Amino acid sequence: MRIAVIADIHGNDLALEAVLADIAAQSVDDVVNLGDHLSGALNAARTADILMRHRFPSVRGNHDRWLVEKAPEKMGSWDSMAHQQLKPHHFDWLKSLPPTLVHRGEIFLCHATPVDDTTYWLDEATPDGTMRLSQLERIEKFAEGIDHPVLLCGHTHLPRIVRLRDGRIVLNPGSVGCPGYDDDEPVFHKVETGSPHARYAIIEKTGSTWNAEFRLVSYDHMAASRLAASRGQREWANVLARGWLG
Repeated sequence: MRIAVIADIHGNDLALEAVLADIAAQSVDDVVNLGDHLSGALNAARTADILMRHRFPSVRGNHDRWLVEKAPEKMGSWDSMAHQQLKPHHFDWLKSLPPTLVHRGEIFLCHATPVDDTTYWLDEATPDGTMRLSQLERIEKFAEGIDHPVLLCGHTHLPRIVRLRDGRIVLNPGSVGCPGYDDDEPVFHKVETGSPHARYAIIEKTGSTWNAEFRLVSYDHMAASRLAASRGQREWANVLARGWLG
């Protein structure tokens, strides 16, 4: 069994199309989607149309939730830009997404952690503003009570796999459409992947063992960067062009 795992598209339709083309060449059985589909400086409505057409098993991310829960005047810039593009049927689709999902009886899907869509799971923000691998004990704490061999999360945009001491794996496929950002919570920090590639992962079951492959996909990232720049989004333009915020 081979499953492609996508996450954190953030309205980057060009990156999504490139990733889906790469997936089509990989002989996968299914595609699952870990949320934060639309918010950002790019093409939210077109991205939603692509995802709605494919009907992948999907969970909602924190930005998906904010798009349907917050009043537009209370939204951050990423959500506000997306909200302006979306139609009622797009919001209906976002409202239909569950916070967690189990796929094929073995694969647990969430956006950030099983109980909260804004808490980092595999990585942590440090007081000096960088990201580091979290302690195994903390990672295992979030996995308590989930009796599935594969646990999938997104949210940090950083590709990562951790094998727990009981043999389960926790995997973050990285971000399809946004290779970096900064945030004020829980402390100010930056996430930068250092290249403009679109990222996803493939998990594969051989016998009773699950393994993973991380894939980096080239696409016309400069077109995405120019679009962000035309909308006055300098940091978006920078990170889409180079994988760095500055």
